[in-house]
Amino acid sequence: MVWVMRGLAMLLAIPVHESAHAWASAKLGDPTAKNMGRLSLNPMAHFDLLGAVCMIVAGIGWAKPVPVYPQRYKNPKLGMALSAAAGPISNLLLAYLSMMLYKLAYYFLPAGMLAELVLYFLYYMVAINVSLAVFNLLPVPPFDGSRILLLVLPRRLYFRVMQYERQIFIGMFILLMLGVFDVPLYWLNNGMWNILNHATAFIDRAVYMAAGIAV
Repeated sequence: MVWVMRGLAMLLAIPVHESAHAWASAKLGDPTAKNMGRLSLNPMAHFDLLGAVCMIVAGIGWAKPVPVYPQRYKNPKLGMALSAAAGPISNLLLAYLSMMLYKLAYYFLPAGMLAELVLYFLYYMVAINVSLAVFNLLPVPPFDGSRILLLVLPRRLYFRVMQYERQIFIGMFILLMLGVFDVPLYWLNNGMWNILNHATAFIDRAVYMAAGIAV
């Protein structure tokens, strides 16, 4: 049942991430992804077979890339960065909402199978969305963070690096599989969990105050 809840959370988190890219790109002037049906919460619109297999086998995967044509943006450099950032931002917002719902469910749902299933689902909604955000913000091609780098790197240097996107991705994937980035990714994920916990602490305080417990 835990795997079912985790799977359901993934089926929501990944489409939200990809749809956010499509939405931001359309707002910035490039409707390509929207016209291709990528502004959708249907998981099949974003499904990539190899990425899905890797996600199941190794816990690291990807969806079908959202097509973007920066030349259609009024400011291509800024537009590319903003459309890239939209995905991780959407995951962090969803993680924040899920954390609030988790705390409300924890305090107010009667104990039982339903409460357990809801809590498992919301836990994985937080965990998967945080992981997606942190992972995609890595400043390495082809992750979203590498597109955001366009704002700070000289244009010539940026595109020189991007010429080796495929090779960098393969190398990054191998290093991830070997566990080279396990510790820094753990600290980044843990730090984001702490931020979300503090940002939703008003729920804990309200419940404790209502119960007459000093905090």
